[in-house]
Amino acid sequence: MKRLIMCEGPNELEVMRILIEHDKLIFGEDDLIGLTPYHARQINGSAQVRTELNIYPGHDVLIMRIGDVQNERLKIPEDYQDKIIAIEKYCTKPELEMLLIIAQGMVSEFEKTKSAVSPKEFTKRNIKYGRQRYDNSTQFYRDYFQKPDKLVLAIKEYKKLKGAHKKDELYLADLLK
Repeated sequence: MKRLIMCEGPNELEVMRILIEHDKLIFGEDDLIGLTPYHARQINGSAQVRTELNIYPGHDVLIMRIGDVQNERLKIPEDYQDKIIAIEKYCTKPELEMLLIIAQGMVSEFEKTKSAVSPKEFTKRNIKYGRQRYDNSTQFYRDYFQKPDKLVLAIKEYKKLKGAHKKDELYLADLLK
């Protein structure tokens, strides 16, 4: 079986890259189609994903979707329906910035304001790495989580805090070793 990781946004993609680079997942880059995760919401929207699916000769692809908005149904083009065995959704609701809030130890402060402020807005106002304020960039995630154990702990804590997603949604923590 090969895995095709499709990330909703560039920051989800960066988080997945960090985890893969540091061997923190239950699979390695050799298990991935194209040896990498992709920033793609739909197969038809990504030439890279289509190319990799065309190159891959097998009929055992597990699609893993990573993101906070999981209500958009993945459309499998007819050309690829015989290659794909399953689709799994890994949810980061309400937003990926929750990992930064958790890592910074600011969950209780966020909880006091969450009815008025989104996680992204809270993070922009309150979280810095060195002298840099959070700016929603992949570089910020790369710098902040340069020690991947901090990221792993935040992912595990997120699952504890969040409780349950919809029955067909998994957690990033479910992918950790």
